[in-house]
Amino acid sequence: MTLKCRIEAALFVIGKAVTVEEIAEIVKAKPEEVESELLDLLMDYSSRESALEIDDENGYIIQVREEYKDIVEKLIPVELKPPVLRTLSVIALKEPLRQSSLKELRGATAYDHIAELLEKGLITRKKDKNGRSFILKTTPKFAEYFKLKGDTKALAKILDLNKKTSKTIVENEETEGFSGE
Repeated sequence: MTLKCRIEAALFVIGKAVTVEEIAEIVKAKPEEVESELLDLLMDYSSRESALEIDDENGYIIQVREEYKDIVEKLIPVELKPPVLRTLSVIALKEPLRQSSLKELRGATAYDHIAELLEKGLITRKKDKNGRSFILKTTPKFAEYFKLKGDTKALAKILDLNKKTSKTIVENEETEGFSGE
């Protein structure tokens, strides 16, 4: 197993940009040797017609070339940051939802979240009847991603019923606790 192959394997698995020093530590080699092999690996990848490339702009990373990203994006799961996920959950539970209402609930950053969710195909946005705001709804891709069967209105009802049931149970326990004393 050559050093170049070990470096390539490490880059493949790491999945994020790393420095020469980090790679050297992983493959247990001197940074100078790693740098030399990395340059050779870079030349290998750039000379062949491959869907993969090694980018060295912010550290070293093996990635899919830009012209193939649309294929890969269809296959990998969508990654959402927690604030975007919270915005998506509000849309799902209250859909159809006016964009202006979402802004009131989630703040001005909701506009950035909407753009990201639209780009990922998880929501749709259409002008409302008066043309002053947009109506937001989830898409079939949203249901597929979260493995939901049926519509999100049914999910919202279930969650609302659970809240009411929990509240009733707590109230009953409190009442029983006081009457039994």
